[in-house]
Amino acid sequence: MGLDYKLVLWNKHKKTYNKIIVACILLYIILFAVITIVFNSESSIETLVIRAFGSLAIIMLHIILSIGPLARLNTNFLPILYNRRHLGVSMFLAALIHGGFSMFQFHALGDVNPIYSLFTSNMDYGSISNFPFQILGFFALLILFVMASTSHDFFLANLSAKVWKRLHMMVYVAYTLIIAHVFLGAFQQETSLFTIGIMIVGFAIVSSLHLITAFKERKIDINKATDKDGWLQVCNISEIEEDRAKIFTVTNERVAIFKYDGKLSAIHNVCKHQGGPLGEGKIIDGCITCPWHGYQYLPHNGQSPPPFTEKVATYQLKLEGELVYINPTAFEEGTEVKPCNY
Repeated sequence: MGLDYKLVLWNKHKKTYNKIIVACILLYIILFAVITIVFNSESSIETLVIRAFGSLAIIMLHIILSIGPLARLNTNFLPILYNRRHLGVSMFLAALIHGGFSMFQFHALGDVNPIYSLFTSNMDYGSISNFPFQILGFFALLILFVMASTSHDFFLANLSAKVWKRLHMMVYVAYTLIIAHVFLGAFQQETSLFTIGIMIVGFAIVSSLHLITAFKERKIDINKATDKDGWLQVCNISEIEEDRAKIFTVTNERVAIFKYDGKLSAIHNVCKHQGGPLGEGKIIDGCITCPWHGYQYLPHNGQSPPPFTEKVATYQLKLEGELVYINPTAFEEGTEVKPCNY
């Protein structure tokens, strides 16, 4: 968490992360160029650049889409999630180079505006086999531009977390457009089998990871609590680890019950920053710390420690022996609730 906005809050880990990104990009481009020159020496520089950066952007996009579910399945991937936006901006730049060179090679050498040429050079919009696939890539690039240009926390805070999150979920729209762009292009002109292979394997990996994560999450949602005089019995106290939480679905909302310092407290599971799962975090220095980006909340009132102002809803708990009960009616965000001592 930071008190003010800076272009990039550089630290040792981010510098290392970005050096790895740059090194991998350079290595990929060099290897792609060498292989192309060896096996297809007749390719022009423009074609080499188009294919190299296009395939690079596709690979990076699949990695980006895999990071989220991987982080939910294994906490070792959380450091990558923390810096995912850097990878996203890098992916957009690769896609921009691909799109820019494509526009130049196919639409900038005539006597009309390149963008006008893009939309009018092939008017067969009613055909599947001859659909102007480049337009799909153009719209995907526009979406990626909007996401890259609003990736900073300044926009997140001013657009609101909900609007910002919905905006950045459009990455799946861009991904769908890119899939159609690649496969329609394969029908209409010579396309690298390597790129098509990336799309097929990448789609299989991304969809599988999302499905596995969804089934894991579903176990939380179908875990029904027992109703007793308006209170819901959720678990035995021994089921919750020290300085950790157990997540339950209460009246269609996910709630995290934390165990710390001989006490229990319950708060809404969704972080105000980017919707991170607070219940997958832990208590650090007396604060619930979101595993995604480190935003913190006091367990007894759901408030971020001053001078921060984020708040989440709180819930009342009670103990009967070793059994933990929760009142399903949430208090207003930031309401202080006396912790349950055990």
